[in-house]
Amino acid sequence: MTEITSYWWVLLLVFSILFYKFVLRVFFGMVIVPEDKIGLVTKKFVLFGADKSLPDGRIIATKGEAGYQAQTLAPGLYWAMWIWQYTVDMTGFTIIPEGKIGLVLSKDGKEIPTGRILARKVDSDNFQDATSFLNNGGQKGRQTAFITTGSYRINTFLFEIVMADQIKIYENMIGIVTALDGEPIPQGQIAGKFVEGHNNFQDFDQFLDKGGNRGLQPQVMLAGSYYINTWAILIEQNPMTDVPIGYVGVVISYIGEDGQDVTGDTFKHGNIVSKGQRGVWMEPLGPGKYALNKYTTKLEAVPTTNLVLNWANARSESHNLDKNLSTITVRSKDGFPFNLDVAQIIHVPAAEAPKVIARFGSMNNLVSQVLEPTIGNYFRNSAQDSDVISFLSTRKERQESAKNHIKLVLDEYNVNAVDTLIGDIVPPDSLMKTLTDRKLAEEEQKTYQTQRMAQEQRQGMEKETAIADMQKEIVRASQSVEIAQRTADATVKKAEGDATSLKLNVNAEAEATKMRANAEAEATKARAGAQAEATKLNASAEAERISKTGLAEAEKIMAIGKSTAESYQLQVTAMGGDNFTKYKVTEEIGKGNIKVIPDVLITGNGGSDGSISGLLGLKLMEMMDTDKNIKNPKK
Repeated sequence: MTEITSYWWVLLLVFSILFYKFVLRVFFGMVIVPEDKIGLVTKKFVLFGADKSLPDGRIIATKGEAGYQAQTLAPGLYWAMWIWQYTVDMTGFTIIPEGKIGLVLSKDGKEIPTGRILARKVDSDNFQDATSFLNNGGQKGRQTAFITTGSYRINTFLFEIVMADQIKIYENMIGIVTALDGEPIPQGQIAGKFVEGHNNFQDFDQFLDKGGNRGLQPQVMLAGSYYINTWAILIEQNPMTDVPIGYVGVVISYIGEDGQDVTGDTFKHGNIVSKGQRGVWMEPLGPGKYALNKYTTKLEAVPTTNLVLNWANARSESHNLDKNLSTITVRSKDGFPFNLDVAQIIHVPAAEAPKVIARFGSMNNLVSQVLEPTIGNYFRNSAQDSDVISFLSTRKERQESAKNHIKLVLDEYNVNAVDTLIGDIVPPDSLMKTLTDRKLAEEEQKTYQTQRMAQEQRQGMEKETAIADMQKEIVRASQSVEIAQRTADATVKKAEGDATSLKLNVNAEAEATKMRANAEAEATKARAGAQAEATKLNASAEAERISKTGLAEAEKIMAIGKSTAESYQLQVTAMGGDNFTKYKVTEEIGKGNIKVIPDVLITGNGGSDGSISGLLGLKLMEMMDTDKNIKNPKK
């Protein structure tokens, strides 16, 4: 018996070890909720108590009624959750990933008020406390509140979570907002009133609490990431409004209070109001990018640089304001129709741009309503006062007249006319043919003249070619001439230099001679004085000497003559008178080299060559004497 009892205890122990969860769950009502789960409780019945069933219209029990329980089981260990009375469904945490939000749909709660589509936010610990949600008046349906990135213990018997993307508005874009819930838009407005404090529509309950209107909103959202309840707010992304350089933006607002005109009594073509009011704003926007709601405002770009408009079929500017303009057809006084192209340059001052838009609504209207009829009619009227040829010949004057006329007209519309230019003028074909024939005749005449000139140039070129062929000889001859010329010039220059040098030398010599003569004269004068004195003294001495010499010479001569006479007397006595005479004659002949016998004697002996021989001998003697004189000249 003891052995049997022990056996059963062992068997019970083994059974308990193997099936402890079943045992604990059945016999002790134990429930274990894992750390990443929550337990959703369904109560099958109520054994005792007053509230055994849910009120009508409710599906979630908050006071222990049978049915889905609002209270969930957090991770942990629970007892007395009897298997026959409670069903516990394990479900994972609700996880909202990065870049997402969880939109909440409640399956139980109060009814949403009529006219509203979203349930208002109540305190419920981010929808993790279903009991508080229901007890605090939470409404069934789509909720204004939502849950952001994270993990939540959500009772999925009560709440359904719908994942939605985080709203991203990209660079250079804006978000235009439409609210799906709120107060109706006031009568006469197209957008809701401006509401602050809702953090860019991320707190929709604040938007509703402050009286936000459903429908189009005046505010826009700039680039960034936003947690937006897409059941409450629709976002339409649009590019930012760009005002390029060279333009201003005139803003036309469709919302706001009716403003008071700020232009005064001088401008009567529409109201221009202050910024924020409905109408054309007085202050235009300069170049840049602006976050403008295209449904509540309109921006008209007005060029502030010089604007060229072409009345020409084949030409249009990039601004396209002249795309509907065409060549102007006019009729002259003599009945010829002809076409002309016109370009008009205008300038709209930035401060006057709002007035232009208030008056015309757009730049296209300015062109079509003012510029097109004004310029077209002016040139049609002008053409009727002239024939075609005169119109062509007076183009400059007509252009200046058109400029002045159009300037006066545009000044009335707050637009500056910079210049008016007449382009191509196309006369009728028949007249054009006459003019063309005339021009062709003139051109042919010019052609003939050109050809004649070309022939002359060709002849000149041939002449130049021939000259070029002779150029080598011409250059050589020219160089020779130039050398001779330079040599002659050098000779002339040398002669001129020599003459000048000689002249200078002569002048210098003459001057020196003059000075020497003066000096010589002075010296001569001095010498003459000294000479005179010396002469006087010499004369006295010479006279003395002569006197004494004469006496001595006379005595000498007398002595010599006396001795000579005595000698001759002795010789005569010795030789005799005749012999002495012959001796003296011979002596004198010898002293004087007197020839007594001829050098050549020509005799007449009867021979045939006697005379010739004599002449030859004489000639030979002359030659010998000549040679002798050369070798022994006289000293």
